[in-house]
Amino acid sequence: MENKKKLRKISELGEFGLIDYITKDFNQSKDGLIKGIGDDAAVFETKNKLSVITTDLLVEGVHFNLIYTPLKHLGYKSVVVNLSDLYSMNAVPQYILVSIALSAKFSVEAVEEIYKGIKLACERFGVVLIGGDTTSSLSGLFINITAIGFAEKDKVYYRSGAKKNDLICVSGDLGAAYMGLQILEREKEIFLKDSYIKPDFEGFDYLIERQLKPEPRRDIIHFIEENNIKVNAMIDISDGLSSELLHLCKNSNLGCRVYSEKIPINPQTEAAADKFRIDALTAALNGGEDYELLFTAPIEMKEKLEKHNDISIIGYITEDIAKVLVTPTGSEIELKAQGWNAMSKND
Repeated sequence: MENKKKLRKISELGEFGLIDYITKDFNQSKDGLIKGIGDDAAVFETKNKLSVITTDLLVEGVHFNLIYTPLKHLGYKSVVVNLSDLYSMNAVPQYILVSIALSAKFSVEAVEEIYKGIKLACERFGVVLIGGDTTSSLSGLFINITAIGFAEKDKVYYRSGAKKNDLICVSGDLGAAYMGLQILEREKEIFLKDSYIKPDFEGFDYLIERQLKPEPRRDIIHFIEENNIKVNAMIDISDGLSSELLHLCKNSNLGCRVYSEKIPINPQTEAAADKFRIDALTAALNGGEDYELLFTAPIEMKEKLEKHNDISIIGYITEDIAKVLVTPTGSEIELKAQGWNAMSKND
């Protein structure tokens, strides 16, 4: 019988020993960084730029399920969802702080897997881990990331900058992460009934990846910059297209008209929606966790925007504050926020 590797209890290392162990291989060199991990606080210097700061908390049982979420993927995702917020503000991510609360069920090796994912995200996006906090939890795993970036003073994108007649644009496709979650939840229920049945993800690998390992759209920000495209307002799509559209319109005190047939949906999303008897458009409007970019640009930018195969123009901003979804038959439906709500009651 093969001997299993003995997993170490976190209590064997203690809080500071664990911090030293999981951060020993993280890069601490970056222009402007004076002091990173190892003191009471990090110190960095900025020169003639705005600091842009965001934070996000992921809670076991609310934002992720460890039955089907690999710990390395979880670490990676916890970072990139914050970087997506910074990119949507046109800020360049520089530093992150990681605070994590762990219950006794987690071994040192499990925590190490989470930090492997965090390290991968840091390396891929040129970000440095400069501190955080580690503590115990009585109810599972909590990960909080604070991300810090810098932006040029006159180039920050806000939700409030949309103008009348602006084109409404989205990157990528929508609804994939939501359908990936439906597949994972289905396989979880099957596994709980019979652990010998292998999970069936055939044909839906793209959807699974979109849920477990999303990617922030740094490439879209680079394209906008390289092609001198003027952007008036931007927001990332974390809670669903409909919710983000309403946020953007509310902050800009304007309305919108969006055309349902223009909303980009991947064929795998359509196939999965059909399998689950879910309307694919509903998934795209309300699913959330796509981490694509929703932005508005003046109509004279249309030709430049159309050069990118992964940018779709889905409608335009209106002076009338009504928010309308237009169907292929010409019917008009009021847009409502039905996406993710962190404070909704669990039935």
